[in-house]
Amino acid sequence: MEHSNFILEMKHISKQFPGVKALDDVSLTVRAGTVHAVMGESGAGKSTLMKCVFGIYQPDTGEIFMNGEHVHFADTRDAIDQGISMIHQELQVVRSRNVMENVWLGRIPYKKLLGIKWVDKKTMYINTVKLFKGLGIEIDPKAVLARLSVSFCQLIEIARAISCDARVIIMDEPTSSLSENEAELLFKIIRQLTSQGVAIIYISHKIEEILQIAHEVTIMRDGMCAGSWPASELDNSKIINRMVGREMTNRFPKREYQPGDVHLKIEHLTSSNPKSFRDVSFSVRKGEIFGIGGLIGAQRTEMVESIFGLREISAGTISKAGKVLRITCPQDAIRNGFALLTEERRETGIIPMLSIVENTVIANQTVNRKRYTGKTFFLKKKNRNEDTQKYIEALSVKTPSILTQIKYLSGGNQQKVVLARWLLTNPDILILDEPTRGIDIGAKYEIYSLLVEMAKQGKSIIIVCSEMPELIGMSDRVMVMCEGRVSGILEGDQIYDQTIMHLASSYASN
Repeated sequence: MEHSNFILEMKHISKQFPGVKALDDVSLTVRAGTVHAVMGESGAGKSTLMKCVFGIYQPDTGEIFMNGEHVHFADTRDAIDQGISMIHQELQVVRSRNVMENVWLGRIPYKKLLGIKWVDKKTMYINTVKLFKGLGIEIDPKAVLARLSVSFCQLIEIARAISCDARVIIMDEPTSSLSENEAELLFKIIRQLTSQGVAIIYISHKIEEILQIAHEVTIMRDGMCAGSWPASELDNSKIINRMVGREMTNRFPKREYQPGDVHLKIEHLTSSNPKSFRDVSFSVRKGEIFGIGGLIGAQRTEMVESIFGLREISAGTISKAGKVLRITCPQDAIRNGFALLTEERRETGIIPMLSIVENTVIANQTVNRKRYTGKTFFLKKKNRNEDTQKYIEALSVKTPSILTQIKYLSGGNQQKVVLARWLLTNPDILILDEPTRGIDIGAKYEIYSLLVEMAKQGKSIIIVCSEMPELIGMSDRVMVMCEGRVSGILEGDQIYDQTIMHLASSYASN
Protein backbone atom coordinates (compact mmCIF):
# COMPACT_ATOMS: atom_id res chain seq x y z
CA MET A 1 0.00 0.00 0.00
CA GLU A 2 1.41 3.45 -0.95
CA HIS A 3 1.39 6.09 1.74
CA SER A 4 1.93 9.52 0.23
CA ASN A 5 -0.02 11.68 2.67
CA PHE A 6 1.94 13.24 5.53
CA ILE A 7 -0.18 13.16 8.67
CA LEU A 8 2.54 14.88 10.70
CA GLU A 9 5.31 17.27 9.65
CA MET A 10 7.94 18.83 11.91
CA LYS A 11 9.97 21.57 10.25
CA HIS A 12 13.23 23.11 11.53
CA ILE A 13 12.65 22.25 15.21
CA SER A 14 15.28 23.52 17.66
CA LYS A 15 15.31 23.26 21.45
CA GLN A 16 17.89 24.39 23.98
CA PHE A 17 18.19 23.66 27.71
CA PRO A 18 20.67 25.32 30.10
CA GLY A 19 24.03 24.64 28.46
CA VAL A 20 22.64 21.97 26.09
CA LYS A 21 21.38 22.34 22.51
CA ALA A 22 19.17 19.24 22.44
CA LEU A 23 17.70 19.82 18.96
CA ASP A 24 19.32 21.69 16.09
CA ASP A 25 17.11 22.39 13.04
CA VAL A 26 15.43 18.97 12.95
CA SER A 27 12.76 18.15 10.35
CA LEU A 28 10.68 14.97 10.23
CA THR A 29 7.72 13.83 8.12
CA VAL A 30 5.45 10.93 9.04
CA ARG A 31 2.94 9.22 6.72
CA ALA A 32 -0.48 7.97 7.80
CA GLY A 33 -0.77 4.22 8.25
CA THR A 34 2.97 3.65 8.67
CA VAL A 35 5.49 2.90 11.42
CA HIS A 36 8.19 5.56 11.35
CA ALA A 37 11.17 4.58 13.51
CA VAL A 38 13.40 7.20 15.12
CA MET A 39 16.83 5.95 16.20
CA GLY A 40 20.04 7.41 17.59
CA GLU A 41 22.50 7.20 20.47
CA SER A 42 21.65 8.41 23.97
CA GLY A 43 21.50 12.20 23.91
CA ALA A 44 20.80 12.32 20.16
CA GLY A 45 17.55 14.21 20.84
CA LYS A 46 14.92 11.56 20.04
CA SER A 47 12.83 11.87 23.21
CA THR A 48 13.19 15.66 23.26
CA LEU A 49 11.82 15.88 19.70
CA MET A 50 8.83 13.75 20.65
CA LYS A 51 8.17 15.82 23.77
CA CYS A 52 8.04 18.90 21.55
CA VAL A 53 5.40 17.17 19.43
CA PHE A 54 3.42 16.08 22.50
CA GLY A 55 3.31 19.53 24.14
CA ILE A 56 5.63 18.70 27.05
CA TYR A 57 8.25 21.09 25.67
CA GLN A 58 7.76 24.17 23.53
CA PRO A 59 10.31 24.29 20.68
CA ASP A 60 12.46 27.42 20.50
CA THR A 61 12.11 27.52 16.72
CA GLY A 62 10.23 25.54 14.06
CA GLU A 63 6.69 24.59 13.09
CA ILE A 64 4.44 21.52 13.36
CA PHE A 65 1.75 20.57 10.84
CA MET A 66 -0.97 17.90 10.96
CA ASN A 67 -2.63 16.98 7.67
CA GLY A 68 -1.11 20.10 6.16
CA GLU A 69 -2.52 22.47 8.81
CA HIS A 70 -0.30 24.42 11.18
CA VAL A 71 -0.81 23.34 14.81
CA HIS A 72 0.46 24.42 18.22
CA PHE A 73 0.26 22.26 21.34
CA ALA A 74 0.20 24.33 24.51
CA ASP A 75 0.39 21.21 26.67
CA THR A 76 -0.18 17.45 26.60
CA ARG A 77 -3.95 17.82 26.98
CA ASP A 78 -3.96 20.01 23.88
CA ALA A 79 -1.92 17.42 21.94
CA ILE A 80 -4.27 14.58 22.96
CA ASP A 81 -7.31 16.63 21.96
CA GLN A 82 -5.75 17.19 18.51
CA GLY A 83 -5.01 13.53 17.89
CA ILE A 84 -1.57 12.73 19.36
CA SER A 85 -0.81 10.35 22.23
CA MET A 86 2.49 9.15 23.69
CA ILE A 87 3.90 6.15 25.52
CA HIS A 88 6.85 7.45 27.54
CA GLN A 89 10.22 5.76 27.98
CA GLU A 90 9.92 6.13 31.74
CA LEU A 91 6.66 4.77 33.17
CA GLN A 92 4.02 7.43 33.82
CA VAL A 93 1.72 5.48 36.12
CA VAL A 94 0.25 6.02 39.58
CA ARG A 95 1.29 2.93 41.51
CA SER A 96 -1.15 3.48 44.37
CA ARG A 97 -4.21 3.39 42.05
CA ASN A 98 -5.80 0.52 40.17
CA VAL A 99 -5.45 -0.46 36.52
CA MET A 100 -8.62 1.13 35.13
CA GLU A 101 -7.93 4.46 36.91
CA ASN A 102 -4.50 4.54 35.29
CA VAL A 103 -5.91 3.76 31.84
CA TRP A 104 -8.44 6.61 32.00
CA LEU A 105 -6.23 9.05 33.93
CA GLY A 106 -7.42 12.57 33.15
CA ARG A 107 -10.52 11.19 31.36
CA ILE A 108 -12.28 9.34 34.20
CA PRO A 109 -16.07 9.10 33.61
CA TYR A 110 -18.37 10.71 36.18
CA LYS A 111 -22.00 10.45 37.18
CA LYS A 112 -24.00 13.47 38.23
CA LEU A 113 -27.21 13.50 40.25
CA LEU A 114 -28.82 16.46 41.99
CA GLY A 115 -25.66 18.50 41.43
CA ILE A 116 -23.41 15.89 43.05
CA LYS A 117 -20.64 14.35 40.90
CA TRP A 118 -18.86 11.04 41.58
CA VAL A 119 -16.73 8.54 39.68
CA ASP A 120 -18.70 6.15 37.44
CA LYS A 121 -16.72 3.02 38.30
CA LYS A 122 -19.09 0.69 36.45
CA THR A 123 -18.66 2.52 33.13
CA MET A 124 -14.92 2.77 33.66
CA TYR A 125 -14.69 -0.99 34.32
CA ILE A 126 -16.79 -1.88 31.25
CA ASN A 127 -14.74 0.43 29.02
CA THR A 128 -11.47 -1.05 30.33
CA VAL A 129 -12.64 -4.64 29.77
CA LYS A 130 -13.71 -3.75 26.23
CA LEU A 131 -10.40 -2.01 25.50
CA PHE A 132 -8.30 -4.88 26.87
CA LYS A 133 -10.33 -7.48 24.99
CA GLY A 134 -9.77 -5.66 21.70
CA LEU A 135 -6.02 -5.47 22.39
CA GLY A 136 -5.63 -9.01 23.70
CA ILE A 137 -4.40 -7.83 27.11
CA GLU A 138 -5.25 -10.00 30.11
CA ILE A 139 -5.02 -7.83 33.25
CA ASP A 140 -7.61 -7.38 36.01
CA PRO A 141 -8.92 -3.77 35.69
CA LYS A 142 -9.34 -3.59 39.48
CA ALA A 143 -5.79 -4.71 40.35
CA VAL A 144 -3.63 -2.11 42.14
CA LEU A 145 -0.50 -1.26 40.13
CA ALA A 146 1.77 -1.52 43.17
CA ARG A 147 1.24 -5.29 43.02
CA LEU A 148 1.97 -5.60 39.30
CA SER A 149 5.28 -6.08 37.49
CA VAL A 150 6.96 -3.43 35.35
CA SER A 151 5.89 -5.28 32.20
CA PHE A 152 2.20 -5.10 33.13
CA CYS A 153 2.57 -1.38 33.88
CA GLN A 154 4.10 -0.95 30.41
CA LEU A 155 1.11 -2.69 28.80
CA ILE A 156 -1.24 -0.42 30.75
CA GLU A 157 0.61 2.64 29.39
CA ILE A 158 0.23 1.26 25.88
CA ALA A 159 -3.50 0.68 26.40
CA ARG A 160 -3.93 4.23 27.76
CA ALA A 161 -2.27 5.77 24.68
CA ILE A 162 -4.41 3.70 22.30
CA SER A 163 -7.62 4.51 24.20
CA CYS A 164 -7.30 8.17 23.17
CA ASP A 165 -8.29 7.28 19.56
CA ALA A 166 -5.23 9.18 18.39
CA ARG A 167 -4.20 9.55 14.74
CA VAL A 168 -0.51 9.63 15.74
CA ILE A 169 0.86 7.48 18.56
CA ILE A 170 4.42 8.04 19.79
CA MET A 171 6.01 4.95 21.35
CA ASP A 172 9.27 5.67 23.21
CA GLU A 173 11.04 2.35 23.96
CA PRO A 174 7.68 0.52 24.40
CA THR A 175 9.20 -2.99 24.66
CA SER A 176 11.97 -2.13 27.14
CA SER A 177 10.13 -3.97 29.93
CA LEU A 178 8.19 -6.51 27.85
CA SER A 179 8.81 -10.21 27.45
CA GLU A 180 9.14 -11.70 23.97
CA ASN A 181 5.47 -12.79 23.93
CA GLU A 182 4.29 -9.39 25.17
CA ALA A 183 6.39 -7.65 22.50
CA GLU A 184 4.76 -9.83 19.84
CA LEU A 185 1.36 -8.77 21.19
CA LEU A 186 2.40 -5.12 20.83
CA PHE A 187 3.51 -5.68 17.22
CA LYS A 188 0.15 -7.27 16.46
CA ILE A 189 -1.59 -4.21 17.93
CA ILE A 190 0.65 -1.89 15.88
CA ARG A 191 -0.20 -3.71 12.64
CA GLN A 192 -3.89 -3.44 13.53
CA LEU A 193 -3.57 0.32 14.16
CA THR A 194 -1.63 1.08 10.96
CA SER A 195 -4.21 -0.84 8.91
CA GLN A 196 -6.72 1.70 10.26
CA GLY A 197 -4.57 4.64 9.07
CA VAL A 198 -2.95 5.44 12.43
CA ALA A 199 0.68 6.59 12.26
CA ILE A 200 3.15 5.16 14.78
CA ILE A 201 6.37 6.97 15.67
CA TYR A 202 8.51 4.23 17.18
CA ILE A 203 11.67 4.96 19.20
CA SER A 204 13.80 1.93 20.00
CA HIS A 205 17.42 0.83 20.29
CA LYS A 206 16.47 -2.73 19.33
CA ILE A 207 17.49 -2.95 15.69
CA GLU A 208 15.80 -6.32 15.15
CA GLU A 209 12.46 -4.77 16.16
CA ILE A 210 12.93 -1.80 13.84
CA LEU A 211 13.69 -3.98 10.83
CA GLN A 212 10.66 -6.14 11.67
CA ILE A 213 7.95 -3.49 11.97
CA ALA A 214 9.12 -0.13 10.53
CA HIS A 215 8.33 1.30 7.09
CA GLU A 216 10.72 4.25 7.37
CA VAL A 217 13.68 5.02 9.65
CA THR A 218 15.04 8.41 10.69
CA ILE A 219 18.41 8.44 12.43
CA MET A 220 19.43 11.31 14.72
CA ARG A 221 22.93 12.20 15.88
CA ASP A 222 24.01 14.97 18.29
CA GLY A 223 20.65 16.75 18.15
CA MET A 224 20.48 16.77 14.37
CA CYS A 225 18.84 14.60 11.73
CA ALA A 226 21.40 12.36 10.02
CA GLY A 227 18.86 11.23 7.42
CA SER A 228 15.73 9.18 6.68
CA TRP A 229 15.55 5.92 4.69
CA PRO A 230 13.01 3.22 3.79
CA ALA A 231 13.49 0.39 6.28
CA SER A 232 13.79 -2.06 3.37
CA GLU A 233 17.10 -0.40 2.37
CA LEU A 234 18.69 -0.87 5.81
CA ASP A 235 20.28 -3.71 7.73
CA ASN A 236 21.90 -4.11 11.15
CA SER A 237 25.35 -2.82 10.23
CA LYS A 238 24.05 0.16 8.19
CA ILE A 239 21.86 1.33 11.08
CA ILE A 240 24.69 1.02 13.63
CA ASN A 241 27.17 2.87 11.40
CA ARG A 242 24.72 5.72 10.74
CA MET A 243 23.76 5.94 14.42
CA VAL A 244 27.24 6.08 15.92
CA GLY A 245 29.10 7.50 12.92
CA ARG A 246 31.75 4.79 13.17
CA GLU A 247 32.25 1.10 12.47
CA MET A 248 31.34 -1.34 15.24
CA THR A 249 32.45 -4.79 14.18
CA ASN A 250 32.00 -6.58 17.51
CA ARG A 251 28.78 -6.29 19.49
CA PHE A 252 30.39 -7.53 22.72
CA PRO A 253 33.98 -6.99 23.93
CA LYS A 254 36.31 -9.98 24.15
CA ARG A 255 36.84 -11.47 27.60
CA GLU A 256 40.41 -12.74 27.78
CA TYR A 257 40.55 -13.81 31.43
CA GLN A 258 39.66 -16.74 33.66
CA PRO A 259 37.39 -16.45 36.71
CA GLY A 260 39.04 -17.28 40.05
CA ASP A 261 37.82 -18.74 43.33
CA VAL A 262 34.24 -18.62 44.61
CA HIS A 263 33.59 -15.14 45.99
CA LEU A 264 29.85 -15.04 46.66
CA LYS A 265 27.78 -18.01 47.77
CA ILE A 266 24.00 -18.01 48.06
CA GLU A 267 22.46 -21.05 49.76
CA HIS A 268 18.74 -21.91 49.94
CA LEU A 269 17.65 -18.25 49.83
CA THR A 270 13.87 -18.02 50.35
CA SER A 271 11.65 -14.94 50.36
CA SER A 272 9.40 -13.99 53.25
CA ASN A 273 6.69 -13.62 50.60
CA PRO A 274 5.34 -17.14 49.91
CA LYS A 275 4.48 -16.13 46.32
CA SER A 276 8.04 -15.07 45.53
CA PHE A 277 11.36 -16.97 45.14
CA ARG A 278 12.36 -19.99 47.22
CA ASP A 279 15.33 -22.30 47.79
CA VAL A 280 17.68 -20.36 45.48
CA SER A 281 21.32 -21.51 45.55
CA PHE A 282 24.25 -20.43 43.37
CA SER A 283 27.81 -19.15 43.59
CA VAL A 284 29.75 -16.44 41.76
CA ARG A 285 33.52 -16.47 41.31
CA LYS A 286 35.99 -13.61 41.38
CA GLY A 287 36.30 -12.14 37.90
CA GLU A 288 33.08 -13.75 36.69
CA ILE A 289 30.11 -12.20 34.90
CA PHE A 290 27.17 -14.29 36.10
CA GLY A 291 23.97 -13.85 34.09
CA ILE A 292 20.46 -14.46 35.42
CA GLY A 293 17.77 -15.17 32.83
CA GLY A 294 14.06 -15.96 32.95
CA LEU A 295 10.68 -14.71 31.86
CA ILE A 296 8.63 -11.92 33.42
CA GLY A 297 7.46 -13.11 36.85
CA ALA A 298 10.43 -15.43 37.42
CA GLN A 299 11.25 -13.39 40.58
CA ARG A 300 14.78 -12.50 39.47
CA THR A 301 14.51 -8.87 40.58
CA GLU A 302 12.99 -9.84 43.91
CA MET A 303 15.82 -12.30 44.53
CA VAL A 304 18.72 -9.89 43.84
CA GLU A 305 16.99 -7.14 45.83
CA SER A 306 16.89 -9.53 48.78
CA ILE A 307 20.64 -10.11 48.51
CA PHE A 308 21.03 -6.32 48.71
CA GLY A 309 18.78 -6.07 51.79
CA LEU A 310 15.80 -4.44 50.09
CA ARG A 311 13.47 -7.40 50.75
CA GLU A 312 13.12 -9.77 53.69
CA ILE A 313 14.11 -13.43 53.53
CA SER A 314 12.73 -16.26 55.66
CA ALA A 315 15.60 -18.70 55.10
CA GLY A 316 19.00 -19.06 53.49
CA THR A 317 22.50 -17.62 53.82
CA ILE A 318 24.65 -15.10 51.97
CA SER A 319 28.40 -15.72 52.21
CA LYS A 320 31.29 -13.66 50.86
CA ALA A 321 34.82 -15.09 50.79
CA GLY A 322 33.66 -17.88 53.11
CA LYS A 323 32.14 -15.57 55.72
CA VAL A 324 28.37 -15.61 56.36
CA LEU A 325 26.96 -12.06 56.19
CA ARG A 326 23.97 -10.55 57.94
CA ILE A 327 22.36 -8.14 55.48
CA THR A 328 19.12 -6.57 56.70
CA CYS A 329 19.22 -3.28 54.78
CA PRO A 330 21.06 -1.69 51.81
CA GLN A 331 23.52 0.05 54.18
CA ASP A 332 24.68 -3.38 55.39
CA ALA A 333 25.12 -4.50 51.77
CA ILE A 334 27.09 -1.38 50.77
CA ARG A 335 29.42 -1.71 53.79
CA ASN A 336 30.10 -5.31 52.75
CA GLY A 337 31.12 -4.29 49.24
CA PHE A 338 27.83 -4.84 47.35
CA ALA A 339 26.27 -2.49 44.81
CA LEU A 340 22.87 -2.75 43.08
CA LEU A 341 21.81 -0.98 39.90
CA THR A 342 18.00 -1.24 40.06
CA GLU A 343 15.69 -2.07 37.16
CA GLU A 344 13.56 1.08 37.21
CA ARG A 345 15.87 4.04 36.66
CA ARG A 346 13.17 6.68 37.15
CA GLU A 347 11.47 5.20 40.22
CA THR A 348 14.40 3.78 42.20
CA GLY A 349 17.50 5.13 40.47
CA ILE A 350 17.82 8.84 39.80
CA ILE A 351 16.79 11.74 42.03
CA PRO A 352 15.46 14.05 39.27
CA MET A 353 15.70 17.43 41.00
CA LEU A 354 19.28 16.93 42.21
CA SER A 355 22.47 17.58 40.28
CA ILE A 356 24.71 14.99 38.67
CA VAL A 357 27.18 15.48 41.54
CA GLU A 358 24.58 14.74 44.21
CA ASN A 359 23.25 11.73 42.28
CA THR A 360 26.79 10.38 41.93
CA VAL A 361 28.18 10.70 45.47
CA ILE A 362 25.05 9.80 47.43
CA ALA A 363 25.91 6.10 47.93
CA ASN A 364 29.60 6.68 48.65
CA GLN A 365 28.63 9.00 51.49
CA THR A 366 27.41 5.89 53.32
CA VAL A 367 30.82 4.17 53.31
CA ASN A 368 33.17 7.13 52.96
CA ARG A 369 31.51 10.03 54.73
CA LYS A 370 34.78 11.59 55.96
CA ARG A 371 35.90 12.19 52.38
CA TYR A 372 32.98 14.56 51.90
CA THR A 373 32.59 16.12 55.37
CA GLY A 374 35.83 15.60 57.28
CA LYS A 375 35.74 16.58 60.96
CA THR A 376 33.13 19.25 60.32
CA PHE A 377 29.66 18.91 58.92
CA PHE A 378 30.38 21.22 55.99
CA LEU A 379 30.54 19.50 52.61
CA LYS A 380 33.88 19.24 50.82
CA LYS A 381 32.68 20.36 47.40
CA LYS A 382 36.09 19.89 45.82
CA ASN A 383 36.19 16.17 46.66
CA ARG A 384 32.60 15.66 45.57
CA ASN A 385 33.23 17.38 42.25
CA GLU A 386 36.54 15.55 41.64
CA ASP A 387 34.99 12.13 42.25
CA THR A 388 32.03 12.91 40.02
CA GLN A 389 34.14 14.34 37.19
CA LYS A 390 36.40 11.26 37.21
CA TYR A 391 33.54 8.84 36.59
CA ILE A 392 31.56 11.12 34.29
CA GLU A 393 34.61 11.23 32.01
CA ALA A 394 35.28 7.49 32.36
CA LEU A 395 31.70 6.68 31.31
CA SER A 396 31.52 9.39 28.59
CA VAL A 397 28.41 11.02 30.08
CA LYS A 398 27.19 13.79 27.79
CA THR A 399 26.49 16.84 29.96
CA PRO A 400 27.49 20.51 29.91
CA SER A 401 28.24 20.47 33.63
CA ILE A 402 28.29 18.11 36.60
CA LEU A 403 26.04 20.66 38.33
CA THR A 404 23.26 20.08 35.76
CA GLN A 405 20.10 18.53 37.20
CA ILE A 406 20.06 14.88 36.16
CA LYS A 407 16.49 15.16 34.83
CA TYR A 408 17.86 17.12 31.84
CA LEU A 409 20.02 14.19 30.68
CA SER A 410 18.89 11.52 28.23
CA GLY A 411 17.85 8.13 29.62
CA GLY A 412 21.12 6.51 28.60
CA ASN A 413 23.22 9.22 30.25
CA GLN A 414 21.09 9.01 33.40
CA GLN A 415 21.84 5.29 33.51
CA LYS A 416 25.56 6.00 33.25
CA VAL A 417 25.36 8.40 36.20
CA VAL A 418 23.61 5.78 38.34
CA LEU A 419 26.30 3.28 37.35
CA ALA A 420 28.97 5.87 38.26
CA ARG A 421 27.32 6.18 41.69
CA TRP A 422 27.99 2.54 42.44
CA LEU A 423 31.43 2.36 40.85
CA LEU A 424 32.48 5.18 43.17
CA THR A 425 31.84 2.90 46.18
CA ASN A 426 34.43 0.47 44.72
CA PRO A 427 32.24 -2.64 45.19
CA ASP A 428 33.55 -6.23 45.20
CA ILE A 429 30.16 -7.52 44.02
CA LEU A 430 28.21 -5.51 41.45
CA ILE A 431 24.58 -6.51 40.77
CA LEU A 432 22.96 -4.97 37.70
CA ASP A 433 19.24 -5.39 37.00
CA GLU A 434 18.59 -4.73 33.28
CA PRO A 435 21.66 -2.45 33.04
CA THR A 436 21.22 -1.46 29.38
CA ARG A 437 17.45 -1.06 29.29
CA GLY A 438 16.56 1.81 26.93
CA ILE A 439 20.21 2.47 26.04
CA ASP A 440 21.61 2.78 22.52
CA ILE A 441 24.10 0.38 20.96
CA GLY A 442 27.11 2.69 21.44
CA ALA A 443 26.42 3.31 25.13
CA LYS A 444 25.77 -0.40 25.64
CA TYR A 445 29.21 -1.26 24.29
CA GLU A 446 30.82 1.27 26.65
CA ILE A 447 29.05 -0.33 29.62
CA TYR A 448 29.94 -3.85 28.43
CA SER A 449 33.61 -2.86 28.13
CA LEU A 450 33.56 -1.39 31.63
CA LEU A 451 32.07 -4.57 33.08
CA VAL A 452 34.68 -6.72 31.34
CA GLU A 453 37.43 -4.48 32.74
CA MET A 454 35.97 -4.82 36.25
CA ALA A 455 35.85 -8.60 35.86
CA LYS A 456 39.54 -8.54 34.88
CA GLN A 457 40.19 -6.75 38.17
CA GLY A 458 38.62 -9.66 40.05
CA LYS A 459 35.18 -8.13 40.72
CA SER A 460 32.15 -10.42 40.80
CA ILE A 461 29.37 -9.19 38.51
CA ILE A 462 25.75 -10.38 38.42
CA ILE A 463 23.57 -9.30 35.49
CA VAL A 464 19.79 -9.78 35.44
CA CYS A 465 18.93 -9.53 31.76
CA SER A 466 15.88 -10.09 29.54
CA GLU A 467 17.66 -9.44 26.22
CA MET A 468 18.84 -12.84 24.98
CA PRO A 469 21.82 -11.62 22.89
CA GLU A 470 23.15 -9.61 25.85
CA LEU A 471 22.63 -12.47 28.31
CA ILE A 472 24.46 -14.93 26.05
CA GLY A 473 27.12 -12.49 24.82
CA MET A 474 28.17 -11.15 28.23
CA SER A 475 27.83 -14.10 30.64
CA ASP A 476 30.45 -16.64 31.70
CA ARG A 477 27.62 -18.68 33.21
CA VAL A 478 23.84 -18.24 33.12
CA MET A 479 21.38 -19.18 35.86
CA VAL A 480 17.81 -19.49 34.62
CA MET A 481 14.83 -18.96 36.94
CA CYS A 482 11.22 -20.02 36.52
CA GLU A 483 8.37 -19.29 38.93
CA GLY A 484 10.75 -18.33 41.73
CA ARG A 485 12.98 -21.40 41.47
CA VAL A 486 16.34 -22.11 39.85
CA SER A 487 15.62 -24.28 36.81
CA GLY A 488 19.21 -24.63 35.65
CA ILE A 489 22.73 -23.17 35.52
CA LEU A 490 24.46 -23.19 32.13
CA GLU A 491 28.06 -22.62 31.07
CA GLY A 492 30.20 -22.79 27.96
CA ASP A 493 28.53 -24.39 24.95
CA GLN A 494 25.34 -24.95 26.99
CA ILE A 495 24.53 -21.23 26.84
CA TYR A 496 22.28 -20.76 23.83
CA ASP A 497 18.79 -19.34 23.37
CA GLN A 498 16.78 -22.56 22.94
CA THR A 499 18.11 -24.05 26.19
CA ILE A 500 17.56 -20.81 28.11
CA MET A 501 13.98 -20.49 26.85
CA HIS A 502 13.24 -24.13 27.68
CA LEU A 503 14.44 -23.69 31.26
CA ALA A 504 12.71 -20.31 31.59
CA SER A 505 9.32 -21.63 30.55
CA SER A 506 9.14 -24.80 32.64
CA TYR A 507 10.63 -25.56 36.01
CA ALA A 508 13.13 -28.39 35.69
CA SER A 509 12.99 -31.50 37.82
CA ASN A 510 16.29 -30.81 39.58
